[in-house]
Amino acid sequence: MSPIVISVLVAAGILLLLGIGYINHMVENNALEKARLRADLTDRTRRIGDLSEVFPGQYMTPSLKLLLVGLELKLSERLLTVDKNNAELRARIAYLQPLFAQGEGIVPGNPPQPINNDGQAKEVRFQLETLHGQITRAAQEGLLSANDAKQWIANVRHILVLLHIEFFTNLGQQALQQKLPRQARLAYERGVQFLRKQPNVAQYKAEREKLEQQLAQTEAMILASDQPHLEENTELNAGLSQLEEDDVWQKKKIYD
Repeated sequence: MSPIVISVLVAAGILLLLGIGYINHMVENNALEKARLRADLTDRTRRIGDLSEVFPGQYMTPSLKLLLVGLELKLSERLLTVDKNNAELRARIAYLQPLFAQGEGIVPGNPPQPINNDGQAKEVRFQLETLHGQITRAAQEGLLSANDAKQWIANVRHILVLLHIEFFTNLGQQALQQKLPRQARLAYERGVQFLRKQPNVAQYKAEREKLEQQLAQTEAMILASDQPHLEENTELNAGLSQLEEDDVWQKKKIYD
């Protein structure tokens, strides 16, 4: 075999090895990308599904329910392309499709969850942060139009304000039931201050006036409860003054 033929065969072998390595690299990258995409879509569908099921009913409107069902359905269909043998996913898609087909006639069915403590308020704030993030991501990927996403983000902020109103109102009522008017006053004051800081103050005028009325009533209760103590102190001071006068008179009588 001539040296030229040997050189050609060696070169061909090297090229073949390089080609095989490149193909293996591409296959591995594709597998990694599919695994990353599967993990990402699985996480997002889970988050959105959880929001759809557990978000407090007092804030869950048919429009919001439809948004969540639609996003979960679209992401689930994407996930199915990289996880074709997932029977549970197919069943979920079959469940979501007729729900989404109902349009604005969809019935949320989420039970109300009164916000009575800081832990509950923080949980709903976390859910709203998740919702905000999913709306933003959906807009970036073309699942929502930029205008729709803008409106939904404004709606998320509105729900956040409603959450604070309910939280401070319930705290005040609980404190009054426990005969702690000063704590109730603090809760109502925080609610009023929060609403006064909103950029669209007029939108929540009725809610702010109601909290201000509750604040005024609570302050009147505190003032009324303090009045007997003030009267007692006044009587005590008057009695002490009389004793001092008598003492001075007695001393003057002795020295005279």
